[in-house]
Amino acid sequence: MSRQLSVVGTGVIGNGWIARALAQGWDVVAFDPAAGAEARTRAFVDNAWESLTRLGLAGGADPARLTFVDSLESVVEGAELIQENVPERLELKREILARLDAVAAPETIIGSSTSGFKPSDLQQDCTRVPGRVIVAHPFNPVYLLPLVELVGGSVTVPAEVDTARDLYQALAMRPLVVRRELEGHIADRLMEALWREALHLVNDGVATTEEIDAAVVYGCGLRWSLMGTFLTFHLAGGDQGMRHMLEQFGPALKLPWTRLEAPDLSNELIDRVVKGCEYQAAGRPVAELDRRRDDFLVELLGLVQKYWPEAEGLKGRL
Repeated sequence: MSRQLSVVGTGVIGNGWIARALAQGWDVVAFDPAAGAEARTRAFVDNAWESLTRLGLAGGADPARLTFVDSLESVVEGAELIQENVPERLELKREILARLDAVAAPETIIGSSTSGFKPSDLQQDCTRVPGRVIVAHPFNPVYLLPLVELVGGSVTVPAEVDTARDLYQALAMRPLVVRRELEGHIADRLMEALWREALHLVNDGVATTEEIDAAVVYGCGLRWSLMGTFLTFHLAGGDQGMRHMLEQFGPALKLPWTRLEAPDLSNELIDRVVKGCEYQAAGRPVAELDRRRDDFLVELLGLVQKYWPEAEGLKGRL
């Protein structure tokens, strides 16, 4: 029996979900009222398919299993899972999610790709089965990066989260069930902290965008891609591990090494950041940079699996 993902909103994230589901052998039904949406999605899938092929396609994987429909009522028909990806405006998301909740089969999970909103806020206007409306926050490119943060709201019951976890695992995702809802969830809060500090360094004339990216790529980023933050610092403590690391370097946490508030986005700072990124891109179009990133990620994912095979065992704990 074929499985179906229904996708509402086909921007970068929505199209990423579509490409992932097609690569896993699912049927995909999509809805987006924007002019030219279907053509853009099919071009997106074509561009991603080479990387997905290298990563490994499931049986039945075929871009031809994508269908576009012209209404929310049509997009939910036959859906095993619905993924909402409309722009990050709370009122808009509430409206769309309420409409989906009103017409979707009561057992169908509805995941929102929101990067910041809490599920209890998203559920406010849903009156039929509000608990099945959850946060299911992925990372770009969705068709390659496996993490999805799952967050239930105030009326979500454990069984709904369990169902969602099984569905996203069937899409070859690694679900991380967030214990408590908060704005930004987990990963984006971590990335935003680094982003704020990076903006200060550019604003203060300490480093260019290229130099900051190099610091991440050739320093912490290489370690983080395998071990993350805590295990990396555990190794910094030598044979005594994290306890010694905290005893030795913990006092430095009180030093003024970081700034919690972001700098004002003045025109001068915006120009510095934009010019720096354009210099790094060196005239290469985004599609070319996307392919370069995807080639790297395919190889990197293979290395992570090779050197951290025990990650498979985390599925029941996340």
